[in-house]
Formats: sequence, C-alpha cells, structure tokens
Amino acid sequence: MAYRITGLPPEPFQPLSFLPDADLAARGIKRVTADAPQGFPCRVTLEDAPVGSSLLLLSHQHQPADSPYRASGPIFVREGAEGPAVIEDRIPPYLSTRLLSVRAYDQDDLIVEAEVVDGGQVEPLFLKLLDMPAVAYLHVHFARRGCYAARVERD
Repeated sequence: MAYRITGLPPEPFQPLSFLPDADLAARGIKRVTADAPQGFPCRVTLEDAPVGSSLLLLSHQHQPADSPYRASGPIFVREGAEGPAVIEDRIPPYLSTRLLSVRAYDQDDLIVEAEVVDGGQVEPLFLKLLDMPAVAYLHVHFARRGCYAARVERD
C-alpha cells in the first residue's frame, strides 16, 4: 500500500519570523537556535534543522477536529522553511531515529488504534494501520515528549 507523510504548510508561521523576540514571547512563542544535529525537528520540512538554524518553538493545534481528541502541543518550525514536505513510501530520518507514538483516526476523528514503536520499525505499522478500513489517517508523535511529528495518509 502506498502512503504519504505530510509536513505542515509554512504559511501560518511565516509572518512570525518578522516579529522581534519580545512580541513572540507575548504570544507564547520562543525563538531558538539549533545547537545539535538532532533535537530540533521542523514540522514543515520533516527534517532535523541544521546546527545554527533559527527556529520558532510554539504551541500548534495539530488535531483541530471537533471531537474529544482535539489537541495541541509544542512544535518547532524552522524560520524560512519552505514546504510542506511530502514524503511518499519511505520513512525519513526525522522519524526513523526516534521512538514514535502512532495514532490511527477514523472519519469522525476518533482514535481507533494506537501503538508505540521504534522509528526504525514504523513502516510495517503504518501499512498495517492504513490497511484497516476504519482508519482514515494517522498522526505520528514523538513518544518521549509527546510532540506532534507528522500526518500519514494513504496515497
């Protein structure tokens, strides 16, 4: 089965890059600089930001559905990121090197299955869940911190 992993569209975040740190802080947003090759995963590009990159750390409503599972949480977005990334039929390093929580949602935006898996072993889980008729899409989270990572859909 073919699948695609999709990053967030950059447009909602682009105007934030022009704001000074004090204005960002007033909105609950923090500008940070990547100081390690891993640990600053951009939700637009679906890549770890290179050392020295400027990112915004902000709360994002990743599950806006009108259901009991509506949710938001912290994400990193690299300033100037273009996208969204669309990755087909392969697991990017962004996901393959982390412990992941995968949540399968139905058409009513209710969770029907959920698993925790090592990122290096996530593809069989994606295929298994997407093969279930009740599953409409998947949300992937970084299991240790619980942060939203990406959306996965049938292609």
